[in-house]
Amino acid sequence: MTEKTIKVPGPDHPITVEPAGARVVVTVAGRVIADTGNALVLREASYPPAYYIPRNDVEMALLERTDHSTYCPYKGDCAYYSVPIGGERAVNAVWTYEAPYSAVKAIAQHLAFYPSRVDSIDVQAAG
Repeated sequence: MTEKTIKVPGPDHPITVEPAGARVVVTVAGRVIADTGNALVLREASYPPAYYIPRNDVEMALLERTDHSTYCPYKGDCAYYSVPIGGERAVNAVWTYEAPYSAVKAIAQHLAFYPSRVDSIDVQAAG
């Protein structure tokens, strides 16, 4: 078994997780897949922000778990879902860290979506 190196976010690779303070709506093939006022926004180094949506606010029946997985030394093991109604573009469109490292434990039981693999991720400022 290969040992995995765990890296702690620091000045060279900052990661923050905080409430998004916005309504986040994700659509695929014209259907709302997720709609929440409880999203978290994860900001990591120079990457664009990623919105993590609680599973309870995602239409899980429209997702299909895949065998694809990746590993992040800052967050842990990552699992993926596809959105079949979105066709080939929506394969592995959704990711989740089911048992993330303690530094980002808030994203457990949340899902994030690749913007290029869904129709839209609409972030509406809280009003």
